[in-house]
Amino acid sequence: MLKRKDAARRPTHRNNFCNQTIMKVEKNKVVSVHYALRTEEGGPIVEQTTGEHLLEFLFGRGMMLQKFEDNLANLEEGQSVSFHLTPEEGYGEYHKEMVVDIPRQTFANFPQEMMKVGTRVPMQDNHGNHLVGHIVEINDDSVKMDFNHDMAGKDLYFSVEIKKIRDAEPEEIEHGHVHHEGHCCHGEGKCHKHDGEDGEHHCCHDDEDGEHHCHKHDEEDGEHHCHKHDEDGEHHCCHKHDGEDK
Repeated sequence: MLKRKDAARRPTHRNNFCNQTIMKVEKNKVVSVHYALRTEEGGPIVEQTTGEHLLEFLFGRGMMLQKFEDNLANLEEGQSVSFHLTPEEGYGEYHKEMVVDIPRQTFANFPQEMMKVGTRVPMQDNHGNHLVGHIVEINDDSVKMDFNHDMAGKDLYFSVEIKKIRDAEPEEIEHGHVHHEGHCCHGEGKCHKHDGEDGEHHCCHDDEDGEHHCHKHDEEDGEHHCHKHDEDGEHHCCHKHDGEDK
């Protein structure tokens, strides 16, 4: 009976990938994504990232809407997901009482070139709560401000592709936000979280114009700063420019 002597010499090929850990979206990972946002199912895109301008954030640290993160959890690089968030899961309902008239004199120290419809103005009430509103109307004696989020009352339809996942640096974990190219970027908040309730600042994605946008907003972005409601009911502007002492 013949034996196959070559059987013992047959090489065994081991899968070199079996020992590699596949990185997934989870807490304290820096996640970079492309996304498109619609406010109607199948409707036009109202916000998106393109090309090299990615949305980058530290996952699991409150930078994004909770339900946004829930839909990305455990995904891997290259995977995509589409999902719908209700107004309650997004930015809440639209409240007419959050549209208020503020005396024009409140903005006496505010840069006049920024006094135009659409300008976002961070403010602070007499309880220390941070608010961000935008100017909707300018009159001789008053400025009408809307403190609703731009996406308040709207359904959010996201399409997201995971482009990159990496471990966060110790400093990023300590600070609670991404350091973009060696520094922390600050700027006007875009879509995914913008409440300013805790006064923290978080980063960030590059827009096509090269600007950085964050998903929480505070007073430390060096642009325009809080207006305060004093206990006597008056409002006071406390604007600061970049480079001024805080």
